[in-house]
Amino acid sequence: VHVVDSGGGSAQFGGSLRLSCAISGFTHDYFIIGWFRQTPGMEREWVSSISRSNGSTYYIESVKGRFTISRDNAKDTFDLQMNSLKVEDTAVYYCATGDYRVAQAMGIANEISYDYWGQGTQVTVSS
Repeated sequence: VHVVDSGGGSAQFGGSLRLSCAISGFTHDYFIIGWFRQTPGMEREWVSSISRSNGSTYYIESVKGRFTISRDNAKDTFDLQMNSLKVEDTAVYYCATGDYRVAQAMGIANEISYDYWGQGTQVTVSS
């Protein structure tokens, strides 16, 4: 399984950015895609996830109403639209994927539910 995340960059407070994650190599549809973020010296934090099979979405409270995760099953790309950005959204964002059934058992927000990771993309929000 190959995961490629992209789309990071710089934005001002209140601006928008869109991240994209391309996934290849799965032999079934029951996988989940998650976005995590990490700042220097801090643990990696789960942000949002979406199920490829049924489209169920999940968000951390701090991004609800601002971020939207979506899927294009035909292309196996999964985007994270980030609006109303805040300085505290600054981080390296990682796309990850794993078996949805495992994630439902172990926790959607749990890193161990995700087996394959992208290289990360930097998001910087300035005031």
